[in-house]
Amino acid sequence: MAEYEVVIIGGGPAGLTAGLYASRSGLRSLLLERGVLGGQMVNARLVENYPGFPGGISGFDLGSAMHQQAIRYGLETRVTEVKRVVAGQTLGVVTSEGDCDAGSVIIATGSEYSKLGVPGEEKLVGRGVSYCATCDGFLFRDQEVAVVGGGDTAISDALELSQHCKKVYVIHRRAQLRASQVLQEQAFSQPQIEFIWDTVVTEVLGDGQVDSLALRNVKTGEMSRLHVGGIFVAVGLKPNSRCFVDLLDLTEAGHIITDGEMGTSVKGIFAAGDIRHKSVRQISTAVGDGATAAMSAFRYLRG
Repeated sequence: MAEYEVVIIGGGPAGLTAGLYASRSGLRSLLLERGVLGGQMVNARLVENYPGFPGGISGFDLGSAMHQQAIRYGLETRVTEVKRVVAGQTLGVVTSEGDCDAGSVIIATGSEYSKLGVPGEEKLVGRGVSYCATCDGFLFRDQEVAVVGGGDTAISDALELSQHCKKVYVIHRRAQLRASQVLQEQAFSQPQIEFIWDTVVTEVLGDGQVDSLALRNVKTGEMSRLHVGGIFVAVGLKPNSRCFVDLLDLTEAGHIITDGEMGTSVKGIFAAGDIRHKSVRQISTAVGDGATAAMSAFRYLRG
């Protein structure tokens, strides 16, 4: 018999919900998370579109509540990094802290921040380069900063930073935003926010601390320099599926392909949340995925 009936990899909203449903169903359940329980959700200053909270709730508080609810029913959690999953009569989960056997596995590893991939970016992470305005925005109080991107995350970050910073430049490679209309209207009405259109960052500059950005206009090719004390990169997310490449069927972008019951190409392995191929990536859909995956795992184990 496997050590655990269900091992859940990832502690975001999908993983925590799967843990809640699995443990409530009486399954011996373990959740493995390499970072912070709550996943990317904990970085949201205010979640306004999750049902049941008409006034909104911070992502940190929502993640904490989900965690407390899950462990109340017996879910075991462990902070460790999963290296790989080995398919066999039982499923082996190899981690940096040791191995465990599972009757079924639910993968809910979510996504990570995409990087610009330009000189100076990696060297100055934590020294002016950030991927989380909610986490680091207060460090730049009364300074001038830049946000790179044009989607909901970038504009939300710019609005967040405008509460702390003297000036916020939004650098976008196109001439119009992809963010929702509501966020666009809020940003355009905020005097601290200035938009730099049709432009990309080619280098992050600074000696031990960001002091400027090298920019290129994609239409004219003109080069310029923007003096800022920080840069917040919000150019998308990529799925955390590297250790499943040789095990499961993935899309070209790296998302796990599932059926409607969250089943993958390997029997007994399920996937939920942003790691799987789907059209909508929201906390509410991740929660639904997690519940479905747990119930599918229950039926698989008892079938």
